[in-house]
Amino acid sequence: MSKLNIKPLADRVLIEPAQAEEKTASGIIIPDTAKEKPQKGEVVAVGNGKKDEPLTVKVGDAVLYGKYAGTEITVDGKDYLMMKESDILAIV
Repeated sequence: MSKLNIKPLADRVLIEPAQAEEKTASGIIIPDTAKEKPQKGEVVAVGNGKKDEPLTVKVGDAVLYGKYAGTEITVDGKDYLMMKESDILAIV
């Protein structure tokens, strides 16, 4: 894993989304146009939190987030999501 030169500010978190499912449970291959956007990922960078609200998540946590949460960014050819910690629904 390469070292990212991105440091989120305040209560923001950088997440690497999990890969979308390639096949259904019965073995049918899903085309790219029909793949669902994953709602699970791994935290790769966190901000410092706000003055009176420290962050709950830490680097390496697997998290669930809302379907339309965050802003998509691409760094060195990899896709990431930048979102506020409040957009994260759960740590799994």
